[in-house]
Amino acid sequence: MTSLLVAKQYLKKFYGKFEVYLIPLIKFLLALTSLKLINGSLGFMERINSATVVLVVALMCSFMPMNFIVIAAAAFVLLHVYVLSLECTVVVLAAFLLMFLLYFRFSPRDTAVVLLTPICFILRIPYVMPIALGLLGTPVSAVSAACGTVAYYLLSYVSGSAATLVSMEGEEMTAKFRFIIDGMLNNRGMVVTVAAFAVTITLVYLIRRLSMDYSWTIAIVAGALVNVMVLLVGDLMFDTNVAIGGVIGGTIVSALVALVIQFFAFHVDYSRTEKVQFEDDEYYYYVKAVPKVTVAAPERKVKKINQQKRTRPSQKSGEERKTGK
Repeated sequence: MTSLLVAKQYLKKFYGKFEVYLIPLIKFLLALTSLKLINGSLGFMERINSATVVLVVALMCSFMPMNFIVIAAAAFVLLHVYVLSLECTVVVLAAFLLMFLLYFRFSPRDTAVVLLTPICFILRIPYVMPIALGLLGTPVSAVSAACGTVAYYLLSYVSGSAATLVSMEGEEMTAKFRFIIDGMLNNRGMVVTVAAFAVTITLVYLIRRLSMDYSWTIAIVAGALVNVMVLLVGDLMFDTNVAIGGVIGGTIVSALVALVIQFFAFHVDYSRTEKVQFEDDEYYYYVKAVPKVTVAAPERKVKKINQQKRTRPSQKSGEERKTGK
């Protein structure tokens, strides 16, 4: 454990020292991953489906605010969908505008959540997002998680319905709109997932705010159990065809990742808890103080040893020669 704490201090010190360079690098990697996943899922427009365009846009995003990455990702989606169907583009644009209004109104600082949620879905560990947001955020972060979830299901639906949309070219515009809107609104799996994420975020937030010992660990376990329960109940009620093994396995992995987050964000020593009571003219105060577990990173000291030059036996000073020594 001591070695892990030392490594933690090294990482914090490294980030504080090179923060100016690390933040643009993180933005670049996040934008690059998001745009590559969009091109891999859709890929209908050949002009933007190239590594050069993705690299150029990712480099631009690295020097722009985080919200610019979301706008660039939405633009890529709309360009791909425009090649597929004009009606689909209109519906997707309306969905994006509605999500942007909710996102910028309630949680404009959770840009990374909107981008990381679809990535976690692709990595088969989406349930780490509600637990992590409950630990590090507030219940309002459920809006950002919902936007990321809707974006993922939207891309999946468009990608899976591409062949059907192409075959409907000869039909009326009204039929195309009805097909697209009905397919998005009737996605019960998306609705159940959004509800499960909102419940999990709120529960984890409320438990980790309590003053009891090991509140963060209890919040992680409770959030994982509630997430599985809500998803399974939603499957029974709405027949979402959720993979039970995938839900349980993904939740376990997500809980382990949340424990790593807890180690870096909230690592305390409950054995040294102190309770203090004092008062002033108007109030009595009851304070519970829990010390953080910190270890000073050892500093490397380089000791220089100067070797004295040894004189050879044949090299004697003039004085020694005269005296015969």
